Amino acid sequence: MNLLFIADPLESFKIHKDTTFAMMREAQRRGHAVAACEVQSISWQRGGKVSALVRDIVLTGDAGQWFTEQGTRRVALADFDGVLMRKDPPFDSEFFYATHLLEQAQREGAKVLNRPSALREHPEKLAIMEFPEFIGPTLVTRDAQEIRAFHAEHQDIILKPLDGMGGMGIFRVGADGRNLGSIIETLNRDGAQSVMVQKFLPEIVDGDKRVLVIGGKPVPYCLARIPQGNEVRGNLAAGGKGVAQPLSDQDRATAEALGPVLMQRGLLLVGLDIIGTSVTEINVTSPTCFQEIYDQTGCDVAALFVDALEQELSDN
Repeated sequence: MNLLFIADPLESFKIHKDTTFAMMREAQRRGHAVAACEVQSISWQRGGKVSALVRDIVLTGDAGQWFTEQGTRRVALADFDGVLMRKDPPFDSEFFYATHLLEQAQREGAKVLNRPSALREHPEKLAIMEFPEFIGPTLVTRDAQEIRAFHAEHQDIILKPLDGMGGMGIFRVGADGRNLGSIIETLNRDGAQSVMVQKFLPEIVDGDKRVLVIGGKPVPYCLARIPQGNEVRGNLAAGGKGVAQPLSDQDRATAEALGPVLMQRGLLLVGLDIIGTSVTEINVTSPTCFQEIYDQTGCDVAALFVDALEQELSDN
């Protein structure tokens, strides 16, 4: 198969932990051709198909110069056997427009995963609200008074922007309410920006678990991202320590309940973030942690993914 990966610049990859790299490596190992492009390389001209200026690459196996470029070409996305949208957040206006271009490419015959409409319709923090039985007390609002009332009820809370990633912009406010007003002003911007507010979950000391769901089925191991020192955030980007561990019965049941629903919507790969027993985010843009799980457990998540990818592309 000929596969196109839409991702961040290849030169920025940290290949010892990059999940897109792990996907490419496994795809090439199976004999699939790999090409890559960035979102800004995609265009659509009147009367033509959605196309991109792509780089045909070969992975070298060398940690220093990890790929060689075989050339560049402009090609219709529909000419690939599969197109994998792996652009990292933030989910900004340009990402939003890219999903529309990818949806047009899909109408032209491209097989895009995760499905563009599903990427649009599942903002990673807000998507959890559809599944109230799996989440803790949560509020999304622009109203500062509603935030204060939520704090008065739950005492210990987490506040975060809807468009953050890697733990960016997350605040904890305890029972004393210290700095609540300042944090609301910072995140809410006088009612111009929505804020997610959640009851603090003390189980974070055991880790913010990334549970991967591939083809609607849970990967048997998760990565618990454990906060270090006085940090409240477990995100690896915020200094959290990643510890791979088998899924608990509860986490497996949650993933098995949500997985088929999300898969039916065109989400081949999903990363559920779970603290204790509560889902806190549903990651759909570019879920990670393949390599961390493999390095610690030997569970080849990339192989599971390419298995599901090959099945999906052959079925459709």
